[in-house]
Amino acid sequence: MRVLLLSTYELGHPPFGLASPAAWLAEAGATVACNDLAVEPLNAEAVAAADLVALYVPMHTATRLAAEVLPQIIALNPRAHVCCYGLYAPMNEPYLRRLGAHTLLGGEFETALVALYQRLAAHLPPDPPPAVSLPRQTFRVPKREALPPLSAYAQLVLPDGSSRLAGYTEASRGCKHLCRHCPVVPVYGGQFRIIQRPTVLADVAWQVEAGAQHITFGDPDFFNGPGHAIPLVQELHRRHPALTYDVTIKIEHLLKHADLLPILRDTGCLFVTSAVEAVDDAILEKLDKRHTTADFIRAATSLRQMGLALNPTFLPFTPWTTLANYTHLLQLIADLGLIENVAPVQYAIRLLIPAGSLLLALPDVAALVLPFDEAALSYPWAHPDPRLDRLQTDIFALVQTGNADRAALFEQVWRLAQEAAADSTTSLPLFSPRTPIPHLSEPWYC
Repeated sequence: MRVLLLSTYELGHPPFGLASPAAWLAEAGATVACNDLAVEPLNAEAVAAADLVALYVPMHTATRLAAEVLPQIIALNPRAHVCCYGLYAPMNEPYLRRLGAHTLLGGEFETALVALYQRLAAHLPPDPPPAVSLPRQTFRVPKREALPPLSAYAQLVLPDGSSRLAGYTEASRGCKHLCRHCPVVPVYGGQFRIIQRPTVLADVAWQVEAGAQHITFGDPDFFNGPGHAIPLVQELHRRHPALTYDVTIKIEHLLKHADLLPILRDTGCLFVTSAVEAVDDAILEKLDKRHTTADFIRAATSLRQMGLALNPTFLPFTPWTTLANYTHLLQLIADLGLIENVAPVQYAIRLLIPAGSLLLALPDVAALVLPFDEAALSYPWAHPDPRLDRLQTDIFALVQTGNADRAALFEQVWRLAQEAAADSTTSLPLFSPRTPIPHLSEPWYC
């Protein structure tokens, strides 16, 4: 029986969400093909030959793109059983079913995909599995041979402008925390699951053999389980001393586990991504981020002092954003010397409210949003101050120009913010030129 695993977008990374289930399904006896539409065209021949077509939908952008390709898949092969799996599958089940998906799987999807394959192979009707399943799994080493080469994906860009091949893996899934805006929360509900260290190490070793000089760990928070993460990177460094990596860690955990940060630095960590989101404590409380603006400043200062680069991400456009606190965000980025650390798209990110979002429990959000827009995969909302919506649109258009000069783009963003406020009296903050930080060539983060 033939299985085709499809991915549409995973932030420029070679998708773990294809390579992992490919190993499980091959072990179960399936003939597995992979097709990553982020870097290659739809393989019509593989679609037509498949008995089971499974689309990986881990995030908003990936699911929007999957919705576009679903009709093509069904037209090419109306007899195939179509499955969508990943975070956004159970959250958008009615919409994806109307587009033609038969089975929706969320959470730890490998076990459920194998069970689905086995029933189809036995010519049994597929039992409808629970939309979200969170078993503790013993992971297989991901099967990456059917994916495009690493050169097709995002690369590590160094301060001197040179680049290195980058790979991607995961050491855990889910998250212990309940940030109200996070799409992980409706599925995992504060739980997280580890991927066993031998599996992660073998996955990285395969990618190093394929040319990777840098690895991104895609865990929602690398310090959800520091007792798992730290021995992992220590062993990784012992085996591959020249390999570098990056991780994502909450501001709260950067402070709580500050004693572990030198270990990250000394084992090859080049930068730490952290979802700062806002520099207004009232907004941070709405999002239930469990850190303050002062905490962000402490974390940024601490990382710089110990030689670790911070890659902050932001959610600058929310229903509670004002022009004054948007300008304050820009001012603080300049004051902290982070202009070169911030991917320009971060100045334009607008709050998405997906199905199941905990934000809907806030009375002011419930009163603001319009009915759920299935095609947009979110609840639409308009800012009470129309100037903020116009500013977000203008900045989003600006950062899509492809200008890689972060300082120059920062100046343009600053001027747009001042124009929106009809304020020509606030001068551009003074900032000293700094060396660019290492970063990935794919800057999007949603």
